[in-house]
Amino acid sequence: MVNIGKRIYASKKTTQNTKLLCILHPMNQPSVAVVLLNYNGLKWLQQFVPILVQSTYTNLQIIVADNASTDASVAYLQTTQPQIKIISNPTNQGFAQGYNTALLQVQAQYYVLLNTDVAVTPNWLQPIIQLMESDLTIGACQPKILSYAQPTHFEYAGACGGYIDYLGYPLAKGRVFNTLEKDAGQYNGNHPVFWASGAALVVRSNLYIQLGGFDDYFFAHQEEIDFCWRLQLLGHKVYCCSSSVVYHVGGGTLQAGSPTKTMLNFRNNLIMLHKNLPAVDVKKIIIIRYWLNKIALIPLLLKGDITNAKAILQAHKQYKIWVTTHAAQQNTSHNKTMNTLIGVVNKSIVMQYFILRKKTYTQIV
Repeated sequence: MVNIGKRIYASKKTTQNTKLLCILHPMNQPSVAVVLLNYNGLKWLQQFVPILVQSTYTNLQIIVADNASTDASVAYLQTTQPQIKIISNPTNQGFAQGYNTALLQVQAQYYVLLNTDVAVTPNWLQPIIQLMESDLTIGACQPKILSYAQPTHFEYAGACGGYIDYLGYPLAKGRVFNTLEKDAGQYNGNHPVFWASGAALVVRSNLYIQLGGFDDYFFAHQEEIDFCWRLQLLGHKVYCCSSSVVYHVGGGTLQAGSPTKTMLNFRNNLIMLHKNLPAVDVKKIIIIRYWLNKIALIPLLLKGDITNAKAILQAHKQYKIWVTTHAAQQNTSHNKTMNTLIGVVNKSIVMQYFILRKKTYTQIV
């Protein structure tokens, strides 16, 4: 049996999922820094850090980057986990800038960006590092991410690897919009994807630095998709390694349905498209997305969710502000259309999901 916090998960499947491809000799293990970004996450630290410190990977340091928490997070770590290094950011800089600030102070061959509400399994790191060491073109990788609340099912934030449709809508193997599949091993194996989840992102430190990390402007949400897109444009691959398994609570900072979350998701998605599409495609795709976002207002208005409807309109306003102030960030140095990249679905998942009623990755692709 594998004990995750107070929950016990059936051992047979978990043992299969965490079986190592090849065990790295401790003397040859690359250096890895697991960095948790924390903002008032005391309850998550209390629940999941004691599990994390039991990781069996040898050449490992665990760091908590604190975004100016006002709870007892730092005091708890200093008292109970003195071996963990604490980096104190001066303000709550959000996910993107918070990691960028902290990782400037971290030295390791691999960074692991791990959410505080993630429960790892003991051997979760070895398969990913082994995979990335075996293929130097892999720049980033994620584990299989299952739901902590319902461990037989995939979790929203990344599931078994992220994809994107040609209009910029993200999906994952195991999760399309709000439909979460049961994990029956249907997506097992190492496979290239378009994006890896920021909930448990393993990335080569030199590439993170070369790309300038996340886009600070995003604050939170979809910055990992933007990062992985830029990673592909640089010529590197992104992977999911399903023999590594973690369990994610989800919504630890911004709950689902939060107007702030809605605004950031819609705004950042538009910015990401503007930045990374070749210039010839930007106007066409943005216009299509503008009208699809307007259509997304209708069900919100019909059920009286005025705050989230306003959040979508606010996202468009903030995108326009970004265009006028950050237009130089548009990537005009390449002609790589989306269909030349790995992990792009050349169909509209809005059409497939809402009109044709196809609810899973395999049904759509």
